[in-house]
Amino acid sequence: MSVSESRSVLPSSPQRRSLLAAAGLSMLGAPWVARSQSSTLRIGATIADTGVERFNGQGLLYGAKAYFDALNRAGGIHGRQIELLKADDEFNAGKAKDNALKFAADASVLALIHPQGTRQTAEIMKAVRDLPIVGPNTGATALHKSGAKNVFWVRTNYDQEVERLVKLADNLGLKRFGLVYPNDPFGQSVLESFQAALARRKIEAVGIASTPGTASLEVDAAARQLAKLPVQVLIMSLAGTTPAFYQAYRAAGGVSMCYGLSVSGTAANLAQLAKGNDRPFFSVIVPSPNAQKFEIVRQYRRDMKAAGFESESLVSLEGYVDAYVLAEGLRRAGPRVDRDSLLAGLESLSNFDIGGVRLNFDKHVREGNSYTDTVTIDASGRLIS
Repeated sequence: MSVSESRSVLPSSPQRRSLLAAAGLSMLGAPWVARSQSSTLRIGATIADTGVERFNGQGLLYGAKAYFDALNRAGGIHGRQIELLKADDEFNAGKAKDNALKFAADASVLALIHPQGTRQTAEIMKAVRDLPIVGPNTGATALHKSGAKNVFWVRTNYDQEVERLVKLADNLGLKRFGLVYPNDPFGQSVLESFQAALARRKIEAVGIASTPGTASLEVDAAARQLAKLPVQVLIMSLAGTTPAFYQAYRAAGGVSMCYGLSVSGTAANLAQLAKGNDRPFFSVIVPSPNAQKFEIVRQYRRDMKAAGFESESLVSLEGYVDAYVLAEGLRRAGPRVDRDSLLAGLESLSNFDIGGVRLNFDKHVREGNSYTDTVTIDASGRLIS
């Protein structure tokens, strides 16, 4: 099926669902026909659908799809359905950039939602400047502060996340900190945030170790190194490899309290981490998926169930929130939405309540969220606020 043919498929049809489930680089390889208007509101997503980081990528996509599916069932936006186009970048920065450029070259694609990864987002931001980008899945502070006008940050930056974890430990009287991070742009960003948070308290780290990269499962050396040190609190700046490191650290005799970042909180990670006798704490940039005092969480849980997604996680809730923000920008852009009017719509989201969490964007502000909290998990992998 060609791309032009796919546009005529009704959003609720089995054929379309099959197409979206299978769509990836093969879809992007077909001829792309530029259109200023389409019968659907077309949104691109480049994510890791394969490899170690696939659980993060799929979680983001499932959350966004759950929201858009619910919106489409309710009639869409200004009478038009939202079409979510997926491209698998395999967590490769070059492929992520290529995917984004292909989306940007098609004038009927109005925005890119939550590109995944620090290096991937950096490459996309350099290459794509006229396509709105909503909710990149990275908290790299330098990227957040870059001033890119087409990028709207829905997650908080790593300075805020790490500060939350360090403050929690400091308030408990714990002063001997350690860090494990991947030796890549994601890890380097968190390392800087970690060092800054300790410096504000005049604390020196007891131990710092690195793994080869975000997707690398070579975690044993770092685990053994840190297990030998008198660390009280170990911050695991890892994503999909968090369970592998955590298990290796405990096997090597490491006894410190362990904290993880929000990108660690996939359903698959939580299920693995729940198997131990003790369990990590996590920083979060959205409420816990179990915190039903938040309207956004209640809505998310309903829509995930309706979409047929059984597992709930911090990552899929983040994807859901990204979709919520993007959809409101589309709504405010008006019936004849294009990329410019969408930018204006997103800029108008000042003091915007998404069901218990408020976001603030304007013509000059692109970091819309300041929400952070900490959670842990129970023996079943369920998050506890």
